[in-house]
Amino acid sequence: MRTITLKTVNIWLTLFAAMGILGMVFAGSAYGEEQNDTTRAAMTAQSMRTMGLEEAIGLAMKGNPGLRAMSSAYRASQSGIGMARSRWLPKLTFEERYMKTDNPTYAFSTKLNQERFSLMEFSMEDPNDPDDIEDWQTSISLEQLLYSRRVSVGIDMAENEADATGLDMKREREAVALEVIKAYTGVITAREFVRAAEQGLEDATENRRIAQARFDTGVGLYSDVLRTDVFVKEAEERLMRAQKALSVARRALGLTMGLEEPVDAGEDLELDEAESLEKYLQAVSQRNDVRAMETRARNAKNMMRMANAKYLPDFGVGGSYQYNDHETAFGNEGESYQVMAFMRWNLFDGGLREYERMQAAHKSSEAGAYLDGLKKFARFKVHEAYLGLEEAKLSLELAQSKEKLASEGKRLVSERYENALATVVELLDAQSTLDASRADVVEKKGNYVVALAELKFSSGLILNDYGTDKEE
Repeated sequence: MRTITLKTVNIWLTLFAAMGILGMVFAGSAYGEEQNDTTRAAMTAQSMRTMGLEEAIGLAMKGNPGLRAMSSAYRASQSGIGMARSRWLPKLTFEERYMKTDNPTYAFSTKLNQERFSLMEFSMEDPNDPDDIEDWQTSISLEQLLYSRRVSVGIDMAENEADATGLDMKREREAVALEVIKAYTGVITAREFVRAAEQGLEDATENRRIAQARFDTGVGLYSDVLRTDVFVKEAEERLMRAQKALSVARRALGLTMGLEEPVDAGEDLELDEAESLEKYLQAVSQRNDVRAMETRARNAKNMMRMANAKYLPDFGVGGSYQYNDHETAFGNEGESYQVMAFMRWNLFDGGLREYERMQAAHKSSEAGAYLDGLKKFARFKVHEAYLGLEEAKLSLELAQSKEKLASEGKRLVSERYENALATVVELLDAQSTLDASRADVVEKKGNYVVALAELKFSSGLILNDYGTDKEE
């Protein structure tokens, strides 16, 4: 038999002491890291911006990239009105031109313009081969259109297209509002998932305490302790996933507003009741995209007017004032003016106008068909959204009933388990059912809010009903 000496005992004691010190160091380091993580999380929560739904939608109206792009498109279409109207304004042109030639006709007329022509020019040895001549011509000309059917129709078309683009932008505002509501609801839902996961973790911890107490008193099994311990770990994992989903949802909300930082929802959304189906169906005719399509259908008819206008002449007046000099630019050896009135009439263009009339007729029919289809589709979406809302409402009521039943069932099984009348498997099954029912209620609440928002979006009332119908 091996004898343990005092020296050996001292060595082992020293090793144990060193291990204890190292353990304390690592534990302290881990605790410090945990404290640092907690501090960072607290600082992030303090610096995160929190806002209500109306404020979030208002900020999205200014910062959403897609909406800012639509705003630029609308301003560009308004510039098209100015471009069309500019054809009624006078056109003023300044020109400085240099020419050198030995063309007999040009040489003869150039000297006349320069007021250097004399009788000596008729005694030229060979008038068909004159010397080279240079000319600096300075001119300013004016042209004013008095009547043009094409210009009038073009202005109407530009105004209609600007109106249609403005209505498109309003519809885009509604779409952005819907995305904000969805993201806002997503934050609230994720936050409720975190609360449900925390409640589940508390219940799982309590179940483990009961199992440990029964084992300590000798009436329970150690396997029950292990089962409940595993269940606690699973609850912790669910909480971790819920916290991650909340963080992503906050960043998604910020993204809809054109921000990179996360944004927290400041208030829970109320479960409002929907109004009658007839009200939403009546509002469809005033939906912005329907009105935009109606405007473009009118513009398609204007294309026929434009094609017919090309058969008519344009009338206008004009004039010019001109200087000519054979030596220097902007010289004024000779000066002259012209005043004119004109009529431009395109009598034949190879059949282009006829094909344009045919194209305009088909485009008008195309726009009318699209308009008819859009109206029917919009009414269909209202019916679909209304049925979806009713389904979401019934699902929420069912989920709430299931949660009450699961909560009562969990309470009864827990009491039976404490009195050794139920197994740990039954207890954990009841707990799982309760956790799932809580999460289901949270999900169904979010679905109901989103379904109501989609109904209002389908009918075009979303900005009006949420109190954010403000034009920028």
